[in-house]
Amino acid sequence: MRRVRLSELAEVAVEAAAAGGAVVRGRGPSGVRLKAAGDYVSEVDRASEAAVAEVLRARGGGVPILAEEAGGPRDAERYWAVDPLDGTTNYLHGFPAVGVSVALVEAGEPVVGVVHAPLLEGATWVGWKGGGAWLGSERQTVSSRPVAEAVLGTGFPFRRKDSLPRYLAMFQGAFERFEDLRRPGAAALDLSWVAAGVFDGFFELSLGPWDVAAGALLIREAGGVVTDWEGREDGFLVSGNILAGPPGVHEELLSLASSSEMSAT
Repeated sequence: MRRVRLSELAEVAVEAAAAGGAVVRGRGPSGVRLKAAGDYVSEVDRASEAAVAEVLRARGGGVPILAEEAGGPRDAERYWAVDPLDGTTNYLHGFPAVGVSVALVEAGEPVVGVVHAPLLEGATWVGWKGGGAWLGSERQTVSSRPVAEAVLGTGFPFRRKDSLPRYLAMFQGAFERFEDLRRPGAAALDLSWVAAGVFDGFFELSLGPWDVAAGALLIREAGGVVTDWEGREDGFLVSGNILAGPPGVHEELLSLASSSEMSAT
């Protein structure tokens, strides 16, 4: 049997993300349930996830699905990682920074990534290993701004308050080292904006693989570096702790992360 090319699977991921995005655009918030403090799930999350999964089961090569709401195999050699509505709190508050994220992970490494922004003119970033990162016909490239002029995205560890001391040390160091910080509240979009050169880097703790897999692939294909907070290239999908950006910014982030660990102990 012919092995499906990554570029073909990227097309499938685009279709799946668009199916989820159509649900997000077409339905208002309903059936909201609190999973944990500040962490919500709605009927739209579940309906979007079902729409994404339907496409992946039909055309995704029989690869198992790991989705934020339904779960799935985290230890499979090959799996689809799906976030059907990244930024649910934004969505519930009418803030349009939300995304549908679909990634293919092989041997612990994302090899296909799609992030669709259904409420931002349907912008869709797509990439695959060796094929570059794209927004429509425009190839994406990480920024080349000087480190001192860099503006970074971040996210607060609201699910893991025990991580707050290290995060606050990292935040202070980053705020002092870089020009400014932003917190839109949807990691998949934050990472896509890093790939596009809009943001100059990103750091966060305790995310799920569905939050970061697609965006990490996009950044790497756009010339950036993605690791966990200890500098491991394959660690962020396991720990959820991610540093990303152009090489120079990433180097500074890694140094700050090391200092933040010492400051928090």
